[in-house]
Amino acid sequence: MTNRTTAVLDAFAEHLRVLELPLPVEGVEIARAETGAARSQLGDHVIPRLKSLDAPLLVVIGGSTGAGKSTLVNALVGHPVTRSGAIRPTTRRPVLLHHPLDEPWFTGTRILPGLARVHAGQRRDPEAPGTGDTTGDIDPATSLELRGEERVPQGLALLDAPDIDSVAVGNRELARQLLRAADLWLFVTTANRYADAVPWDVLRTAAERDVTVDVVMNRIPPREGVSEELAEDLRGMLERNGIDVDRLFLVPETDIDEDGMLPPAVIAELHEHLSTLAADGEARSRIARRTLAGALDGLAGSARTIAEHAVVQDAERQQLREQAIAAFSGARERIDNALGDGSLLRGEVLARWQDVVGTGEFFRGVESLVTRARDRIGQMLSGKPAPAVAAEQALGTGLVHVVIDETARGAELAENAWRSSAAGRHLTEGQDLSRLPDGYSEEVSSAIRAWQGDVLELVRSEGADRRTKARMLSLGVNVVGVALMVVVFASTAFIPTGLEVGAGAATAVVGQKLLETIFGDDAVRRMAAIARERLTSRLDALVAERSGPFLDRLDALGEVGTGELLGADADALTQLARDIREDA
Repeated sequence: MTNRTTAVLDAFAEHLRVLELPLPVEGVEIARAETGAARSQLGDHVIPRLKSLDAPLLVVIGGSTGAGKSTLVNALVGHPVTRSGAIRPTTRRPVLLHHPLDEPWFTGTRILPGLARVHAGQRRDPEAPGTGDTTGDIDPATSLELRGEERVPQGLALLDAPDIDSVAVGNRELARQLLRAADLWLFVTTANRYADAVPWDVLRTAAERDVTVDVVMNRIPPREGVSEELAEDLRGMLERNGIDVDRLFLVPETDIDEDGMLPPAVIAELHEHLSTLAADGEARSRIARRTLAGALDGLAGSARTIAEHAVVQDAERQQLREQAIAAFSGARERIDNALGDGSLLRGEVLARWQDVVGTGEFFRGVESLVTRARDRIGQMLSGKPAPAVAAEQALGTGLVHVVIDETARGAELAENAWRSSAAGRHLTEGQDLSRLPDGYSEEVSSAIRAWQGDVLELVRSEGADRRTKARMLSLGVNVVGVALMVVVFASTAFIPTGLEVGAGAATAVVGQKLLETIFGDDAVRRMAAIARERLTSRLDALVAERSGPFLDRLDALGEVGTGELLGADADALTQLARDIREDA
């Protein structure tokens, strides 16, 4: 296998491995089944066959319930090697028959790596996988029995598969898995069952993937002209369904002996065909390459189908992400609006601020404003909490309430949006994503207190020179810090120009004039910008945390963009199939 071939198959296998189709969108069950089948096809047949084109040809013998597959296999080998009987299903653990010299090709995991190897007559560990798979009708077998038989010609192996229409779901799935691993499919049917629907569905799938198929019609009534009539009808059905069959073998209804064996003569033609094929290396290679190229074309089709579903999944995930982001972006905007429209500077906050600076004629003079504020502060120090501290606490409490209320509203909007779609309901099932997380209120309070600490530190830093420091200390760091918080809460760009402003704006005017008196216009603008930036950063983090449960559920679904990668894989697989046909 060339480096290019290896790269193509490795890339496809990896993209299938990381693919996630978790959301219940339309068609997802089909896509999941297609993905599982593609993985199985890669591991069971395509990669092993490309690595060893000279390996024995694997002939999988499959067909409907009661078609006589096991009896036919026993006849080809010359003695009973696989179970047959009236109780269904009979074939539960698949049996692989090979020439003893070909054993090394099958003892490892070259093909069907998911099935443990059990040799004929080998005692099994009761705890080993597949120990009970010959006694139950529900679970598929987990092991593959290997039998070396001299009657099986070297260069060819026979695999007796479960019924494709078995009453056991696991057996049906295993039968299709084994058929995907076949180089040549020997399809066995009967004179009275060859028109059944299930076998024809599987045959059409084989035709679509260009699998080489031989057909055995078993148990043909031994009446004159019946064999020819049935053969003509079957060939017509095959042709109408676009199924190209290499050989059609007719086996008459015959009595079996006490060991359940058919007379050798009735399967002589089939036995001769398989022996001739085993001896012809060129013919075996031609069949292996044809089936391999067909399998690659089939995988390319699967890759395109899966890619389409992956793109749909990505689009659904993106829509859910946008809904969550929009809900919390709205919460963030509403918090900013509350900061900028003055609503936080009313009620308790306004009362506490007025305790600090008083009310009245705000524009009588900057210096007298500072003097009055200083006098007012002195009058309030009578054993009660300092007015500036009370104002700071009121500001913080008001902002905490706004953040909690708006993020709760954002979470509720996001969850309602998700519950409007099947995919969103799947992600919210069993979850209360809008519930306030434990400790979130304290976390918000802590973040706001930390920001207020940032503001006080900023004030101290800006008031480092002697003249500024003296003015600041005459009022107190907390008073100046609260003044800066008030300005930030109103708006960093809020500069009123008239007396018609409301209470919130008037409150900001007092704070701004106090700050300008101490630091100057430029410094105030710079300080307000820094304080607002730090507040914005903390608010962004708080809102992002509340959106986390939503976005984390999306992130846990796996990677996105696999659809585009699978589309590229499909083109590469098609080209690889074309190259194999040209080589053949």
